[in-house]
Amino acid sequence: MPAPRTGNPPVYLRAQRYIADRVVAALERLDPSLVRQAVDVLRHAPQIFVYGAGRSGIIGRAFAMRLVQTGLTAYVIGESVTPIVKKGDVVFIISGQGESYSSIQVANIVRREGAELVVLTARSSSKLAHTATVLLAIELPDDSERARYAPLGTIFEGASLLLTDSLISELMAAHGESEASMRRRHAIIV
Repeated sequence: MPAPRTGNPPVYLRAQRYIADRVVAALERLDPSLVRQAVDVLRHAPQIFVYGAGRSGIIGRAFAMRLVQTGLTAYVIGESVTPIVKKGDVVFIISGQGESYSSIQVANIVRREGAELVVLTARSSSKLAHTATVLLAIELPDDSERARYAPLGTIFEGASLLLTDSLISELMAAHGESEASMRRRHAIIV
């Protein structure tokens, strides 16, 4: 049996605390009226399209899955079965820096087609942020510990997952959904 550790907690525990504290603090700074506006736009959309590149795309896929389970029509941009965006639809783009070429191109197409655009980013001054109908900017102050405990976009991605899952709770309430009704729409995976 290994001897119990003394002194500082292991790095992974310090990282967990660091990430959790910063994610919660960032989300508490988000303007609740913008969140309500995003929920309102999403709940009235005939179709919702979600886009993100890299790890933001993984968060976006999780969000799209929950939207479908909530009874909404949602697609992931880039999948072969995704239809064309039309006027009245909503596109939800997740991009930490808000400067990726692919995200800006998607935003340009969305605006040209007359669809609504919800942007979730860490940079309210980014090119992508300026295209948004509704901007959800998660402000993330940097400090000397971030690179050690939460490299690259870790805090933004964690905050994005927590925020999008929280948006699902709002949409559930607005549509009278429950976990049981969502479970009936949950994919059967063998």
